[in-house]
Amino acid sequence: MIHSTAVVHPSAKLGKNVSIGAFCLIDADVSIGDDTVLESHVVVKGKTSIGKGNHIFQFASVGEDCQDKKYAGEPTELIIGDNNIIRESVTIHRGTIQDNSVTKIGSNNLLMCFVHVAHDCVIGNNSILATSAILAGHVHIGDWVIMGGATASHQFCRIGDHSFVGGGAIVLADVPPFVMLGNDSRPRGINSEGLKRRGFTSDTILQIKRAYKILYRQGHGAEEAVSLILSMPGNLPEIRLLADFVAHSSRGIAR
Repeated sequence: MIHSTAVVHPSAKLGKNVSIGAFCLIDADVSIGDDTVLESHVVVKGKTSIGKGNHIFQFASVGEDCQDKKYAGEPTELIIGDNNIIRESVTIHRGTIQDNSVTKIGSNNLLMCFVHVAHDCVIGNNSILATSAILAGHVHIGDWVIMGGATASHQFCRIGDHSFVGGGAIVLADVPPFVMLGNDSRPRGINSEGLKRRGFTSDTILQIKRAYKILYRQGHGAEEAVSLILSMPGNLPEIRLLADFVAHSSRGIAR
């Protein structure tokens, strides 16, 4: 259903059972997948691909030109996966040619009201960005991440799988997988409760806790900590994930 007041460019591609609410604006290079709902006053611009089953609420701005002063109108892109909930007044900008020319959001994410996703960000799957969470350009967020309300992430930071960033925190360095960042922007242990809810075994959680202690409690530098973590018995994929993240951190990890 397309509301009579909506403006949909003839070149836009709409899937089956797409609902476009009152006063929406859909640009020429936009494609929207099956069963996606846009409430009123949603603007979708630029080369933007939205997958199936998404629900975008009123006053969201999706696929607008980025705010990077280097941007000079180059053809860049926004790709959004399936079954995301994008709440009121969320802003998501396309990429820049200084990176990979694309901003990308996976599937099954919740972006609460007033979230801002800047140019060239990459968000994985099953993550929650609470009200007024702000991502600067080039931020990468993994899967099953929770960003608390009013958090802010500096450009080029990476936030690893299953991590939790407490409300009001400012992320200035990479947050390793499984780590909880407190409201004071300092590591406060691992996200044990989240891991339990997602079916991690008690033994796996214990091993992640031991790896955390090596990384944060024993005074090791990053390189030494990675070596010790990788020497832990069991060779768990979660432990390898943590070690690989730290080893390839270009900004350094949150301390």
